[in-house]
Amino acid sequence: MPKIDLQLPTIQNWSCHNCGGCCRQHLIAITEDEKQRIDKQNWTVDDGISAENAVVVKNPDSKTRPWRLGHQKDGACVFLQDDGLCRIHAKFGEDAKPLACRIYPYAFHPMGNKITVGLRYSCPSVVANNGDAVADQLGDLKKYAKAVVPDNYKQTPPPNITRKDSTLAWPDILKVVQALDAAFEDEETPFTLQLLRTVSWVNLLSQSSFEKIQGARINDLLELLIAAAEMEWEELPDENELESISRIGRVMFRLMISVYGRKETQQELDSPWKSRLLSLKATTKFAWGGGKTPELYEMLPQISFTDIENFNGGLPEGFDELFRRYVRMKIQGMHFCGAAYYYYPVTTGFYSLALMVPVTLWLARWIALGQHHDQVTQDDLELAISIADHHHGYSPVLGLSPFRKRVEFLDSFGDIPRLILNYAR
Repeated sequence: MPKIDLQLPTIQNWSCHNCGGCCRQHLIAITEDEKQRIDKQNWTVDDGISAENAVVVKNPDSKTRPWRLGHQKDGACVFLQDDGLCRIHAKFGEDAKPLACRIYPYAFHPMGNKITVGLRYSCPSVVANNGDAVADQLGDLKKYAKAVVPDNYKQTPPPNITRKDSTLAWPDILKVVQALDAAFEDEETPFTLQLLRTVSWVNLLSQSSFEKIQGARINDLLELLIAAAEMEWEELPDENELESISRIGRVMFRLMISVYGRKETQQELDSPWKSRLLSLKATTKFAWGGGKTPELYEMLPQISFTDIENFNGGLPEGFDELFRRYVRMKIQGMHFCGAAYYYYPVTTGFYSLALMVPVTLWLARWIALGQHHDQVTQDDLELAISIADHHHGYSPVLGLSPFRKRVEFLDSFGDIPRLILNYAR
């Protein structure tokens, strides 16, 4: 295999703290070879595996990974011990675990001639920025990259800049990506203001034609658009100056919440029809937006939609740092567009990423009310982002045309800035 040039994040720390969260919220699909290796490990009741739990079960959703690890009654992986450790790891070592378990929470995505390394914020230690600097873990990351990155990764085409324009090559696309990342570098400017400015110039970018704008002209265009956005958003508006979100925009937004807040339980996995029925009921409830929310997650109990919308307890001091780091990690990791994100174009992909802010803040309000908090705490915020990011870039629903059209609709109606301002207050 040719040498892999890794692009590592410089703003993120991570080490495993054995919380067991990943073993409780993810379905681990495995290959036939991995299944056979686990079979040969001869797991029995003496190893702590209940006779009621299958170690490996069929996975009908994948041809390349036709099996998945079994789960306990509470939804946890069959190999999760009470102390948060993996039985396979404890008995046979790390290399004996399925590949998906070994590389989590890392993600490897093509970035021209390089592979960029991202992390999933469904892991609480990633959210909290706990552990060793990722930049210092090059040795392990090279080993993981060799196991997951295909030989022909340099042939991955660049993402479109817009839905209709596919004329830009990787070097020019990366200029736009670098400008997106640079938009959030200044830690003195409020994150919400940075986000509004960036949504503004990305909107202008989406209206541009790139047939004759390439190379150095890309930088010139970006400078003009960024300057225009800074003039439009010189400062954050007062609360009494906020524009109302359109009625249909609220419906589209609530439908997004119904996807990001969802969790597949073991009972639902055992009964696909029940899972679909519950999903349909939740979607209908969120589309209506009246009465109480359905209970999507143990930390998201039934709460009045009106109470969530009217909740105005403020945000914790860590809001700016957490979301600035989150957005930059997604940008640096290319986890918002192209092959790493449902083949979204750069502009639409950034809108989807920007919408993660009001989505997460809505979920954080829901969590806070369920915990009887007067305001959103840092713990509420961190739990909300871990719930939402569990789906972001991984749920098949987010890659479907109807979901993409919701994102495009919210942009066309000008509702993305309104949603950001309404929930980031």
